[in-house]
Amino acid sequence: MTIFDSFFFNVFQHYKPTQKKNANSIALFYISSLQCSLLLFLGILVALFLNEMNSTTMSSTKAWSLFIMVSIFIYFKNWIQYSGKKRKILNAKRNSKAQITHYNIWLLWLLLIGSIILSIIMLYAL
Repeated sequence: MTIFDSFFFNVFQHYKPTQKKNANSIALFYISSLQCSLLLFLGILVALFLNEMNSTTMSSTKAWSLFIMVSIFIYFKNWIQYSGKKRKILNAKRNSKAQITHYNIWLLWLLLIGSIILSIIMLYAL
C-alpha cells in the first residue's frame, strides 16, 4: 500500500461517519488534488532547472496542455482505483494489518494547501 492509499483511506474514514454518500468523492478529490499539485510542483522545478540551463524543450502552452491531460488521467486513474472492488480489497488489506497509521485530518488538508501554495509561489518565480 502506498502513501497515497494511506492518505485516501484516512480521509475516507474521517468523512464516512458524517458524509456517508460523499465520503468517497471527498477522498477522491483530496488524493487527486494532492497528486496534481505535486505534479505541478515537480514540473515547475524541472522548468526552472531547464530555464537556468538555457534549454528550450517545450513551450509554455504545450507544457500546460500536458499538465491538464496528465491531471485528467490522474483523476480517472484514481476514480477507477478507489471506486468499487479494488477499494474494498485495499481497505481489507489495510484493516488486516496489525498497526494502522492514522494521520490528523487537519494535517492532511494542510499538506494539500501547502503544496498548492508552494506550487503557485514557484510558478511566479518562473
